[in-house]
Amino acid sequence: MQVQVISSVNEASSAQFVHKTAVIIDVLRATSSIITALATGSSGVVPVETVMEARAAQQEGDLLCGERFCKKIPGFDLGNSPDELLLNAVKDRRVILTTTNGTRAIHKSTKADYVLVAALLNASACAKAALELRRDVVILCAGSHDEFAIEDGLCAGLLLSRMQALCSAPLEIDDFGLAMLSLYQDRATDIKETIRSGATGKRLIKLGMARDIEICSEVDTYTVVPRLQGSGDLLVCSC
Repeated sequence: MQVQVISSVNEASSAQFVHKTAVIIDVLRATSSIITALATGSSGVVPVETVMEARAAQQEGDLLCGERFCKKIPGFDLGNSPDELLLNAVKDRRVILTTTNGTRAIHKSTKADYVLVAALLNASACAKAALELRRDVVILCAGSHDEFAIEDGLCAGLLLSRMQALCSAPLEIDDFGLAMLSLYQDRATDIKETIRSGATGKRLIKLGMARDIEICSEVDTYTVVPRLQGSGDLLVCSC
């Protein structure tokens, strides 16, 4: 099985995903929020790219959630915080989500045969699910402000480590993937501090959102693996 890791959403093209399994990572915070929403009982997450699309998609009972540059969008129910999702009633409700990078990355990958959502929170479960789909894998790190984000690379390395442990045959990993695997192996015992010291982590701390870093730094909290359903407009739980 071949595994490619892409450093940020701007480095990805739709053609790279054809006939493959895409795994989307945005640790701070979109994919962590999606996983948390589904793990706490949301009926589905609708990832959209723009504020206008989010408002158009909202139906009665839906929660409108999203951020731009880490801040909640005015008029939305919630921002892009797993902590907010844990504290609010999302059970049996759809979450309409738009974020700066994470939801863009999901839409960039829709030509894949399968699209999975990963974070540190579900790394082992997602690694297992990706292997079971028996396709070559493209791991897309969403990044932040159109650049690589260390927390996404760290998560990609963790996924690769888990996939190697589960796979009976050697994985063919590209050069950037091997670099991310080395990053994870070097920082595995210091994940939280690595994330806090990254550019996105520092930005969230400055905005008073350090609690989100605490939540998003946890490994294997959930076995939920969000998976894009149908034409690509709904993420549902694939457990």
